[in-house]
Amino acid sequence: MFQSIIHYGIHFGFPLIIALLFFKKNWKKAYLIMFLGILIDLDHLLANPVFDANRCSINFHLLHRYYAIGIYLLLSVIKKTRLIGLGLIIHIFADSVDCALM
Repeated sequence: MFQSIIHYGIHFGFPLIIALLFFKKNWKKAYLIMFLGILIDLDHLLANPVFDANRCSINFHLLHRYYAIGIYLLLSVIKKTRLIGLGLIIHIFADSVDCALM
């Protein structure tokens, strides 16, 4: 349960903190875009079984692979795609914490 609280706390909390601190005028839009980084979990539907509590997502699922993480880092430094990249990096961070707590 502790692991889930940390995981979802990162998914919901980090984008909100970043939005409020750095995108004050458009914090709601920034939050929504970063939160939508959770959509990369759709790649879990390609796994068998779809959910395995003892599986680390990092470098297992297609959109959680190291080359994809490199692309997310690149997206986060380009101004036009920064929010998307940050959302994806936050998602990967949440999943990495999950792996560390296993």
